[in-house]
Amino acid sequence: MQLVLASGNSGKIREFKQLLGDELKAFSELIAPFEITEDADSFAGNALLKARAIYERLGEEYLVISDDSGITVPLLGGEPGIYSARYAGEGATARQNLEKLITEVGRLTARTPAYYTAAIAIVSKYGEYVVHGWMYGEVISEARGDQGFGYDPSFIPEGYTQTLAELGDEVKAEISHRHKALALAKPIIEMLRHK
Repeated sequence: MQLVLASGNSGKIREFKQLLGDELKAFSELIAPFEITEDADSFAGNALLKARAIYERLGEEYLVISDDSGITVPLLGGEPGIYSARYAGEGATARQNLEKLITEVGRLTARTPAYYTAAIAIVSKYGEYVVHGWMYGEVISEARGDQGFGYDPSFIPEGYTQTLAELGDEVKAEISHRHKALALAKPIIEMLRHK
């Protein structure tokens, strides 16, 4: 079965390929991108919506992997949460989302606890599975570093003094929420591919 990632995000594609190998294809390599409405009330629900939509277009010879992830700041009432990709509004850039988070946190404090969640959905002819990974730390009210993507410049993982964007891909690959979820997803993917 061909592994397909239901994402066009180059940062996510790179992270997934690091763990699953180069045989993983972005769905946009196989079919024209199309709009998928993410209107579930959880990361798991949105990941499943994306994976199902791509699987339905591609067919049974594919195993589709999707993730929905984001950052949650309890001080902000759980924002941005499932709205992380559009925190600054529909069509907002990653930079605009980051700037909004920094502004909102900065109104209240210089740093506060936060955590990333990644839900990975796996959809194939053998059924649907979802696994989760988390990374805990703090959000700071400034951007530091130029590696990584999304909210990485303002997130300091637990046990570190630098932001994810300062630590770089190698450290992030070992500690990230997505890496933890992928470690749980990998045996499921292998089992399904060899059925």
